Amino acid sequence: MTDVKKVVLAYSGGLDTSVILKWLQDEYHCEVVTFTADLGQGEEVEPARAKAKAMGVKEIYIDDLREEFVRDFVFPMFRANTVYEGEYLLGTSIARPLIAKRLIEIANETGADAISHGATGKGNDQVRFELGAYALKPGVKVIAPWREWDLLSREKLMDYAEKHGIPIERHGKKKSPYSMDANLLHISYEGGVLEDTWTEHEEDMWKWTVCPQKAPDAPTYIELTYRKGDIVAIDGVEMSPASVLTELNRIGGANGIGRLDIVENRYVGMKSRGCYETPGGTIMLKAHRAIESITLDREVAHLKDELMPKYASLIYTGYWWSPERLMLQQMIDASQVNVNGVVRLKLYKGNVIVTGRKSDDSLFDSNIATFEEDGGAYNQADAGGFIKLNALRMRIAAIKGRKLF
Repeated sequence: MTDVKKVVLAYSGGLDTSVILKWLQDEYHCEVVTFTADLGQGEEVEPARAKAKAMGVKEIYIDDLREEFVRDFVFPMFRANTVYEGEYLLGTSIARPLIAKRLIEIANETGADAISHGATGKGNDQVRFELGAYALKPGVKVIAPWREWDLLSREKLMDYAEKHGIPIERHGKKKSPYSMDANLLHISYEGGVLEDTWTEHEEDMWKWTVCPQKAPDAPTYIELTYRKGDIVAIDGVEMSPASVLTELNRIGGANGIGRLDIVENRYVGMKSRGCYETPGGTIMLKAHRAIESITLDREVAHLKDELMPKYASLIYTGYWWSPERLMLQQMIDASQVNVNGVVRLKLYKGNVIVTGRKSDDSLFDSNIATFEEDGGAYNQADAGGFIKLNALRMRIAAIKGRKLF
């Protein structure tokens, strides 16, 4: 442990990372640089500065990364209509490559030879942080205390904090029974009663969304303007990426949109139940598919749908910085050149309903699609030969007496 001179720690200021800070100082006898990211989690990040300073940290980084997070990570992911295992919108997963990137940038700026994080040895985040770090700085040393120490319970962490004078309250404000992670895209909840897959989640657990039954009785209509696959305005008002997502979270939450209760397959091999609130992301997914429905070629749209599960898996498992994800992203971004226009949505008691879509780049031709007389725009007689050609292999098999099964 003596070969580490300086380490950059992803530091929240909470119990786990405060204990890690002291543990690194004592076990590795190294200088610790702290990095605290504001990703829109809705909590004050500045108190982390005072805590780190009180523990002797000289180099303290507190960065507002909200715009970069949405612009360079969330928006590119939503251009692919990304969903993991049919439901999860990857709110935690997509934040990790940005944190890894900033950890490495700070390591380079400060001359640190190691980074450290508070992810446990049971979860996905250790993989995401470390794959990202190794991709961006191959020779970096990664210190994962949860894989090294024996402080494997909250009580042991509290005892360590008291013994070493770490300013953590043992009594006072009631702690949530859930393990939570939040950023501008979502809040996740794990642990507690959720570890029984038959037990219903508790209503007072949710932070951002009202109960759908208690949402307004009148629907809320919004219009989203798209430019190259990204939302650039809400109801005609241009906004930055982070402002877009913040406003969609507010509107969606007020209408009970974005709650999810799932059991997912972690990369490390176990199943895990989690609840998620993703109001803005739920709206974004529905709206993006709507604008693509009139602006994308059929085969391009279908190819994107075929590739999406692979793309989602790469993000979930921590391969954001891999060459295959970067290759897929170039293709996805190329598909978005003509994804421009406006989508109108009705939000009502947990539902996102598309009520209109329009674009100067629309491929929808009402003269061809009409059920009325089309003036010769489409020769219906052509369909007969088209059908016979597509049926040819099946007709031959039937003539030959081939059994279907």
